[in-house]
Amino acid sequence: MGIIDYSLEPKSDIAFVDMKSFYASVECVKRNLNPLTTSLCVMSNSDNSSGLTLASSPTFKKVFGKKNVGRARDLPFDIQTRKFSFENAKNQKLDITRDYIDYVERWAEKTLIVPPRMSLYIEENLKIQKVFQNYAPKDEIHPYSIDESFLDLTGSLNYFVPNRNMTKKDKLDCVSAKIQNEIWKETGIYSTVGMSNSNPLLAKLALDNEAKTTRQMRANWSYEDVETKVWNIKNLTSFWGIGSRTATRLNRLGIYSIRDLANYNVDILKKEFGVIGVQLWFHANGVDESKVNVPYIAKSKSYGNSQVLPRDYDSQSEIEIVLREMAEQVATRIRKKNKKTGRISIYIGFSYKEDMKSIKAQKSINPTNSTNVLSNEVIKLFRERYRGGAVRNIGVTYGKLVDDSFFNYTFLNDVEKLQKQEILDKTFDEIRDKFGYTSILSGFSLMEGSRVIERSKLIGGHAGGMDGII
Repeated sequence: MGIIDYSLEPKSDIAFVDMKSFYASVECVKRNLNPLTTSLCVMSNSDNSSGLTLASSPTFKKVFGKKNVGRARDLPFDIQTRKFSFENAKNQKLDITRDYIDYVERWAEKTLIVPPRMSLYIEENLKIQKVFQNYAPKDEIHPYSIDESFLDLTGSLNYFVPNRNMTKKDKLDCVSAKIQNEIWKETGIYSTVGMSNSNPLLAKLALDNEAKTTRQMRANWSYEDVETKVWNIKNLTSFWGIGSRTATRLNRLGIYSIRDLANYNVDILKKEFGVIGVQLWFHANGVDESKVNVPYIAKSKSYGNSQVLPRDYDSQSEIEIVLREMAEQVATRIRKKNKKTGRISIYIGFSYKEDMKSIKAQKSINPTNSTNVLSNEVIKLFRERYRGGAVRNIGVTYGKLVDDSFFNYTFLNDVEKLQKQEILDKTFDEIRDKFGYTSILSGFSLMEGSRVIERSKLIGGHAGGMDGII
């Protein structure tokens, strides 16, 4: 140590609160079941083997050894019959014994597989946000995701502790425990808290690397703990901000742990990674000068839409219907942002039954936000690359955005026609803003394979209604 003088670094009292298996916990509570002991999985398309796992309870994860993201076919049992599936188990290369088969079927029989209800999760999140506002001003609360939030309690700790002479660390632990208890009383959901009397980064690291394994589900890391706790994070990808690609690049430099990273030559890191390399070095040494009330918001350089289809789409005409719908939806988005796009990109992911590489293609175009032009360009790009095969994932993205005041007409353009189309697009946008997106639909959106009406009922890409309650 000694490289950084922590006495010169800013300090704040941070609680990073994470709802334990949030979606799954909400579903358990609404069924009067214990979120910690019930085996439950939230799955889209839960009536077939292509269903996508969105969340699962702690017991489900423990029993079946699964993380949140996965497919129904990744489970060792058939979700319809609840019987052991040799095909699924074969895919997972499991050690199959009679005892294991009995174990799987016993738990599968009492496992609940339910569809997502996003509107319900949002309602519960709003209750939790109100709890947070009992302990911190609104501008000192930063929702990190629907189930995680940073709270800066620096200015309010003393109002909620029985003795102001307690240490800062004990005060933060006391208030965090109160927050956990109040969330449970209001929603029935258990929460985990990473705390720090230093900065938000250390609170996040405390949650990810210690709090989840403690009985109280709380842990506090400060500058004093950097050498003994932060540096002892052995797996680089367990550290906030380091993914597998970055870890591989760090490995090439001989960096295999956070301790290695913290003690590496920062000048070499800057040369290899640029400013990000310097930031990684500071983070590895526990330094983070960000403020909860001034969250970093990345500038969006593109807008896109993607979806997992409810079944395999074998027909090219049906695939093109969905592509046109998505092209139109993203065109509407960029017009709302007063932008035009100079580059279109498509992603076509094939069914797992197909042994085919996904299609990723992009094309530069004359900047436009015309629905008609963009739809035609997307379809043209698709037809250039598609050679058949059942499709399950589709994405459309528009990049190289410019202000919609930009124009680049040529003598080949029918300017009057383009202007009429622009007026028509904006009129459609105004009507949809007032009466809903599906108040005006293209004819192809009434054909088989269309997804626009069904997706208009979704929130965040998932069901928002009350289906599935039992």
